[in-house]
Amino acid sequence: MTVEVALSLMAGAGVEYLVLCDGDDQCTGAVSRAGLTVFRESPAYTDRVRLRDVPGSRAV
Repeated sequence: MTVEVALSLMAGAGVEYLVLCDGDDQCTGAVSRAGLTVFRESPAYTDRVRLRDVPGSRAV
């Protein structure tokens, strides 16, 4: 999932955090809407960046 899709999903659901899971449905971390918004303003951001590529998104 891309950062843009995640932010849209989070806004629509009214949640501040999104839990990340691997292919085995094991929790691998979480991202916050605020953290994704800050990342979106960084020079490293493009509209093709996936959540797994966001720095710090894998820490549980």
